Amino acid sequence: MSERTNVSNIGAGREFRSYKIDDSTITYDATKANGSAQIGLAVTFSAADTVALTTDASAVIGKLIKVEADNKATVQTDGTMTLAGGAGATLTLGTPIVGALGADNAKGYIRSAASAQAAELLVARGRIENSGTATAVIVTL
Repeated sequence: MSERTNVSNIGAGREFRSYKIDDSTITYDATKANGSAQIGLAVTFSAADTVALTTDASAVIGKLIKVEADNKATVQTDGTMTLAGGAGATLTLGTPIVGALGADNAKGYIRSAASAQAAELLVARGRIENSGTATAVIVTL
């Protein structure tokens, strides 16, 4: 019987969906890997079938994976993934997440939902599984 030296569930249960981008917080750039400088950040809905980067206490729909020239995006909406924690964000194991702001009020980050804030709990989802690296928090949505 062999022992496991590493534990990783990243990618388990993955599901992807296509959405339009808001073309404001998320923009297409052919010179960037996967079509945007915002790849890997957390997204929320900004309109019907349209995603934008998360803001503080917003719902987290998923992780931006790719942006195409036609302003359509691929978003990982379910499964285990990494997302960056916000600036000074509380990242408590097992808690559901909401959007947060990063350094200099940058959008697209996450934090633990505040249990005393009913509005946050209504939009919170998923759970934090590993917060050891604040720039790559492991979450399952």
